[in-house]
Amino acid sequence: MTAGANHFAADAGPPAPQAASIASPINLILLALFALMVFMRLRPTPPLALPKAPSPIVFRAFTPPTLKPFNGEKDMPVYLAVRGKVFDVSPGRNFYGPGGPYENFAGRDATRGLASGSFDEDMLTKDLQGPLDDLQGLGPDEMQSLQEWEDRFSEKYLVVGKLVAVGSEGAPKEEN
Repeated sequence: MTAGANHFAADAGPPAPQAASIASPINLILLALFALMVFMRLRPTPPLALPKAPSPIVFRAFTPPTLKPFNGEKDMPVYLAVRGKVFDVSPGRNFYGPGGPYENFAGRDATRGLASGSFDEDMLTKDLQGPLDDLQGLGPDEMQSLQEWEDRFSEKYLVVGKLVAVGSEGAPKEEN
């Protein structure tokens, strides 16, 4: 070999490293993810819409005749009375409204029926103009059952009024 050829072989060492391109596939993916995150963070969000508030319910006195229309028919709320308290049971319309298993109690004083565990219409007061049920004849077990029903209603439903006899003090003026 000649001296010139030897020199050429010594210069032939490893190739010089090339500079990596910024447009490599991994860099493009990372750049796209970064742009997506910036967009998600800065995009305008629609204003939060609050749900429509329920109409206010005014605590009032009911007599049996003024309570009767609140039986869930004709888009009316469903109310029932237990031991003088009138509850809005409209959230339980499937149970207390038309077609429900307790529909006989809608718009009525359900006290005696709940206490005795009977959902028959004959447990309801027939004379709506007469005095309220004084619960005579109910035993300790029935009174305990009534208390449990009243507690359950108090936990689940709003009290919207009180039940008073027709002509009594506190009865709605329309009745007198």
